[in-house]
Amino acid sequence: MKITKVEVVLVEKTAFSPAFVWRKGLPGSDGAITAGWLVIETDAGITGFAPVGRGPILKDYVDRRFRAELIGQDPLNREYLWERVWELDRIERFAVNLTHVIDVALWDIAGKLAGLPVWQLLGGFRESIQAYASTVTYSSIEEFLDIADQCLALGYPAIKLHAFGDAKKDAELGRRLRAHVGDDIPLMYDGSAGFDLMDAVYLGHALDDAGFLWYEEPMREFSVTAYKWLGERVRIPLLLGEVTDGAHMSAGDFVATGVASALRTSTFLRGGFTGAMRIAHLADAYHLRAEVHGMGLESAHLCMAIKNNTYYESLVWGNPTTRESYVDSNGLVHAPRDPGVGYEGQWKEFGVPVGLEKYVQ
Repeated sequence: MKITKVEVVLVEKTAFSPAFVWRKGLPGSDGAITAGWLVIETDAGITGFAPVGRGPILKDYVDRRFRAELIGQDPLNREYLWERVWELDRIERFAVNLTHVIDVALWDIAGKLAGLPVWQLLGGFRESIQAYASTVTYSSIEEFLDIADQCLALGYPAIKLHAFGDAKKDAELGRRLRAHVGDDIPLMYDGSAGFDLMDAVYLGHALDDAGFLWYEEPMREFSVTAYKWLGERVRIPLLLGEVTDGAHMSAGDFVATGVASALRTSTFLRGGFTGAMRIAHLADAYHLRAEVHGMGLESAHLCMAIKNNTYYESLVWGNPTTRESYVDSNGLVHAPRDPGVGYEGQWKEFGVPVGLEKYVQ
């Protein structure tokens, strides 16, 4: 089997409605965007798909670099092609949240060829998993408490905060949320890299006192040494490696220092399914968890394939908020069933992206 065509179909869409905000200092959700779909066709009549939020940038990459690299290659040689992307990255330093789409589309082809969903091709471990409600940043502690009530009523068994980005205010939110939901609800906190070491230590002590399950990315992840110092000063488990460049290679540094209790893994920031599984297996070798970052179909596949992952991350926004379509009333996400990644099944339910109609039977 050979790759015969590589294209990017641009799609105008609204990213999130209603719009939401993150912590202070970060921009909120996008409104109208030009997204994109990577389309890889083969001489076997099997086509692989993968979406991305920044379509024009991906199209530039494909037009200048990736099309020439991929045409004529065997799409089943995913390891070789994954390494080729890294070789080309040495020339340009591609955006880490864009090049993963090549690997995702190649796994889509492989799953369709095998007649299996990707999670089973990766090596299935489970067929359902609990989802936690991962909040955006709300306006006040009182609104956060209201959202927590809504999430629990919707069936979510656990809650993660993306809070204000103010160490003292976030500490107070953590204390009040714990008192509000009681001792039995798992709570997590994501700092979105908002703090320096001093504030990260202060907040880490407060979250540990409130019984939070994990403390995620409180500082920028450029300095593993700074995280080593943080780990020496706080007791709460640290979940690290979400946005560092270098996939399993940079994740390995967090393991080597002993600072990470768990590693973050994903398709869209860690090199597709291939990069995500390398991180999961690296973590497992040291009895660490590999928690899947982000919602969506690709994350659902990873959650079913990775033994040492404990939750699916389901973003909630707006007030009133709603439960993500992948999550059932018991707070569970179930294994995808369509061969490959299964994006075509979504199109049939929610509408085919303009430009991709010919690929839906």
